[in-house]
Amino acid sequence: MSACVPTRHNRTSRSPRPPRASGVKRPHSPPPPRGGRFRIAGADVSASITVFLLAVPMSLGLAVAMDAPLQAGLISAAIGGIVAGLLGGTPLQVSGPSAGLTVVTAELIQVYGWRTTCAITIGAGLLQILLGSLRAARSALAVSPAIVHGTLAGIGVAIALAQLHIVLGGSPQSSAVANALALPDQLGRLRPAAPLIGALTIAVLVLWPRIPGRIGSGARRVPAALVAVVTATTVASLAAPGIARVDLPSWRSHVLPEVPHGPVLALATAVFTVMLVASLESLLAAMAVDKLSAAPAPTARASASPPPPPGSPGSPTTATSSTPPASTPPAPTPSASPSPPSPPAPPVRRADLDRELRAQGIANTLSGLVGGLAVSGGAVRSSANVRAGAQGRASTVLHGVWVLLATGLLVTVLEWIPLAALAALVMMVGIQMVSLAHIRNVHKHREFLVYGATITGVVLFGVLKGVTIGIAVAVAVALHRLARTRITVTDQGGEHLVVVRGQLTFLAVPRLSRTLGQLPQDGNAVVELDGFFMDHAAYEAIKDWSTAQAAHGGRVVFTGRSGGRIAEPASAAHSCCRPWTPWRNHHCHDEPGRAPEAGHGPRTPFTGARPGTDPIGTPHDMPHGTPTPTPAPASTPGSPPSPDVAPGRAPAPSLHRSPGRTTGPPAEAARPTGGNRLISGLSSFQRNTAPLVREELARLAAEGQRPSQLFITCADSRLVTSMITASGPGDLFTVRNIGNLVPLPNAESGDDSVGAAIEYAVDVLKVESITICGHSGCGAMQALLGAKPDPQTPPTSLWRWLRHGLPSLERMASRHHAWARISGRLPTDALEQLCLTNVVQQLDHLRAHESVARRLAEGTLRLHGMYFHVGEAQAYLLTEGASSGLELDEVFDRVDPGDPADSGELERVGI
Repeated sequence: MSACVPTRHNRTSRSPRPPRASGVKRPHSPPPPRGGRFRIAGADVSASITVFLLAVPMSLGLAVAMDAPLQAGLISAAIGGIVAGLLGGTPLQVSGPSAGLTVVTAELIQVYGWRTTCAITIGAGLLQILLGSLRAARSALAVSPAIVHGTLAGIGVAIALAQLHIVLGGSPQSSAVANALALPDQLGRLRPAAPLIGALTIAVLVLWPRIPGRIGSGARRVPAALVAVVTATTVASLAAPGIARVDLPSWRSHVLPEVPHGPVLALATAVFTVMLVASLESLLAAMAVDKLSAAPAPTARASASPPPPPGSPGSPTTATSSTPPASTPPAPTPSASPSPPSPPAPPVRRADLDRELRAQGIANTLSGLVGGLAVSGGAVRSSANVRAGAQGRASTVLHGVWVLLATGLLVTVLEWIPLAALAALVMMVGIQMVSLAHIRNVHKHREFLVYGATITGVVLFGVLKGVTIGIAVAVAVALHRLARTRITVTDQGGEHLVVVRGQLTFLAVPRLSRTLGQLPQDGNAVVELDGFFMDHAAYEAIKDWSTAQAAHGGRVVFTGRSGGRIAEPASAAHSCCRPWTPWRNHHCHDEPGRAPEAGHGPRTPFTGARPGTDPIGTPHDMPHGTPTPTPAPASTPGSPPSPDVAPGRAPAPSLHRSPGRTTGPPAEAARPTGGNRLISGLSSFQRNTAPLVREELARLAAEGQRPSQLFITCADSRLVTSMITASGPGDLFTVRNIGNLVPLPNAESGDDSVGAAIEYAVDVLKVESITICGHSGCGAMQALLGAKPDPQTPPTSLWRWLRHGLPSLERMASRHHAWARISGRLPTDALEQLCLTNVVQQLDHLRAHESVARRLAEGTLRLHGMYFHVGEAQAYLLTEGASSGLELDEVFDRVDPGDPADSGELERVGI
């Protein structure tokens, strides 16, 4: 075996699948029984009160928006909390009147009346019970996210338009279009009382979560909705006593459902619509709660024992997390006796979606029977429940009990609430249903047409017709993408470049065969395949043409979009060394008798297909634009294939090796180490790289450095800053230390070196941005998690430095801060959670430096948080609002590979 064969890592040590009786549940499986008693923790009681204070004004507001009896909103909130909370498969999800059904229910009340609407709710609940018993909950999530988010956004637009009329002192019309057309007339009859109360409510809703400092941290414990309604009620009672207020009718006038009257098909359509919207809203909310509650508890996250590793059956990220690095470097251990290991955290129980759907059906059936609104799981109430520290379903049930008591004891208090305040509250809920994050996401996945068609259909024609339109457009777009294939041929001086963009199906075979047949049979050709699917008909057409070209003396190379070969000859695995990537398998340079090879162009030389081999791999296995960073020369007939390289795959480079482990043949063990390796690397630079960069470095030497960024990152050897930021000389002013820590200014046992670098970069070099970059498998963070200093042992230099990371550990364990998350998945364990939290905490430390605070106030400096996953070679950026300290949610978004010509995103983050 050649010494150039990449190092392979042992990935076979995986946890075996547990038996069914082990009690460890896979994602979205029913939680194991916890005993017969209903346990109530203190945290559940406090969380239930928080959710109750949020649920009462929202329930009343949604009832007003639907033109339903106001007590119906309170009834559905109580039943949703108690019944769905006791029986549901998502213990922390809070159910109540559905915001997504606002438009549907309002239309049903206008057409059929309130009593028939209750009967329709009963029918929808029975249908949910049936579907849950048939285990159809998972199938509901097969609907395209663009359709689901477009439906909710369309409903949100309709809600906002209807409630705007009430905020302006009028009454809503029968449809979203009628509400939009009636706005000019409503503005002409404007009276100031209701709009001012509505504006006050909206202002409090927007500003309350943004109160800075310790005051804001304490104030955010009280729901903004409650503060807004209380404020508006107080001001209205003093300044506008004649404003329209809540009017709760006597319970004696409360009506129950009746046998529905009307066309059977129309009633069945109504039942199906209510069931569909309520089920989708509940299941999406359950998935969102799952992601929030799957993160370790604050105390567990600070424990020395992390949760189960990703990929194990008990891991909270089995279904969503990516593969971690193959080997984690040992953490630096201070000279202190480690604390005894804590018992492993119990496996996180995921939602049982079928059980949740059955529970929602039972709650809807009971709510309709007693004259309540339709029930669904709510993301707003549920997230408030999780963030308030709820530990089990007791919080959800108690919230329903408090709502039930309020309907009998707080009638007088509730009747003081102005209708304009409730309308403003519901209008903001509708506006928030049109999520900019969802719009960006569907646009990124090229599904904005489906999203826009669904919104338009829901607003113009109703929910069910809007969903149907969205599905039809989604199917049309999918067929168009499948059938659309662009084939172009360019003559490049004796060779032909054939570019195939799109999916290669049987529909494209006639045009593809005609185009390939027009090429000279004895000529050279490069076929660039830019797609991710090739069916059998297209595969056979290309293979037959390639074989015919080789038989006539022609040479064909198949590449991806970036020019890398899709099927590299086996001998290419042995040509792994290139002067522009000396770190990749650099032990190749040290093999006796081997010298670095000369550089090559962007594409490989033309090679014909050898008899008996496939030139393009196998069908259905064509990666999208598969690049090969080190193109290889033509294969030599008869060269033995490498046992470590699969056919049709380029060898995966090994970026690091475990210390003390021999991974190659005996010849590799004799390679130079230490100083000899340094001299070898310097010689390689002088021979290959220096001639290319000498002119640029001479210019920088004459002009001086003017970097635009200060980059603070860890000293970990696997973090190559110039590589992951695609930067060169003069671009980055870099500070590296253990743990990418930024000591607070004037802190005890502080370190002036980092502060001096920050001051020099900000005040002298006038950098435009500062980035703090953490990474996966950080040894410093592992040391903070796994060891504590011994009071009887003098602290070492390492531990004195690591003290600057203790605030990050405290932040992760605190309930007053949002949990740092990675977009699309949860942190794999407590170590990754601390690595993410540390980036956010060090940004806070950075803002405490006087020079940084001054430039931030002037608006001439931007801060960025970054996380680099070493094993994935993937960068994540902290959202812009969180980086600037203006957002509560700390989410690291994945940086996707984009078109080099489209550098707007990179310019936005300053990297």
